[in-house]
Amino acid sequence: MSFLALMVLIVYESRWVYPEIQAYFSQTGNLTGQQLATRSRAYLQDAQSELLIDQPAQAALDAAIINIELAYGLFDVHVYRRQYECTEPGLVSLNRVLAGLALREFDRVAVVDELFAPIQCLTHIEMHQLDQRGAAINNFSESTRQHNQVLTYSSLLIFVMGLVFWWLHERQLRRTDRATQDTFEWMQRAMRDPLTGVGNRSALHQDVLAKQHQSLGLILVDIDYFKQYNDAYGHPQGDTLLRQLATLIGKTLNDEAQLYRLGGDEFAALIFCPDTETLKSYCRQLIEGVRKANFAHPAHSDKKDVTLSVGGSCFVADEATFPYAYEAADKALYRVKTAGRDGWQVTEGA
Repeated sequence: MSFLALMVLIVYESRWVYPEIQAYFSQTGNLTGQQLATRSRAYLQDAQSELLIDQPAQAALDAAIINIELAYGLFDVHVYRRQYECTEPGLVSLNRVLAGLALREFDRVAVVDELFAPIQCLTHIEMHQLDQRGAAINNFSESTRQHNQVLTYSSLLIFVMGLVFWWLHERQLRRTDRATQDTFEWMQRAMRDPLTGVGNRSALHQDVLAKQHQSLGLILVDIDYFKQYNDAYGHPQGDTLLRQLATLIGKTLNDEAQLYRLGGDEFAALIFCPDTETLKSYCRQLIEGVRKANFAHPAHSDKKDVTLSVGGSCFVADEATFPYAYEAADKALYRVKTAGRDGWQVTEGA
């Protein structure tokens, strides 16, 4: 509130207290400022100098004509026509001079003398605009003396109010920080699988969106015959296996992958993947890493230790492409299961 009040004061001072400064010292609405009249007068004076050269050469005469035409262009401005009565006669004089020079029917002294009238008009325009600027400066100085006191005392009042509001704000901010921290911690828990500590399905989706336009690989992992494992060892031992496998998968992928538990015995891994061959290498490492771990599985249908079925696909991260990548990896995983489990497949061009 104190900041808003201070901004209102500043806007008031700059917008309403100094209108003359805006009118005469900015280029807004004043495209024909003093500089146009000054340049036009300088061109006419240069033309006079060229014409006063003893027996002027053709180059000097052409230069004089160009200078007069340039002066005419800067002089022929709507603002000058509207505000200064001498503008129209001055332009008529310049037209007359240009016509005479074009026909080579002129008296140098007479032409130079006729240019004095437009020069005098331009000088009058310059002086008048200088007077306007001087009046604006005087008004500015007078209004400044009055409004500086208002601005000073108001700023002090706003400063005191700001201190009060700051204290109230800090007190409320501490409360908000505590509430925000509680919310953040809750959101973090909501994005994590409570059993294994890895991300969940929502975290997978958010991480894909956070890696827009990156080339990624999606790996889906199922534990073969996990239900039979639970039946043989019990659910506590099954939970232990899930935690052990989550750790093993992370280490096998050199901690480069982000790991997620999608539910039950299904895991997913998201990893940077420049090409399909890289993804195949990761899938092969997973299968070999679990085989080397030798997790006992007394109820495995093929009389093996714990094995995995792995399916993967490469894709460019995007909200639209992710569902297709997930479907492709899931189809690869299904083909592995159909073929007897304990293996991996990658869908090409997913």
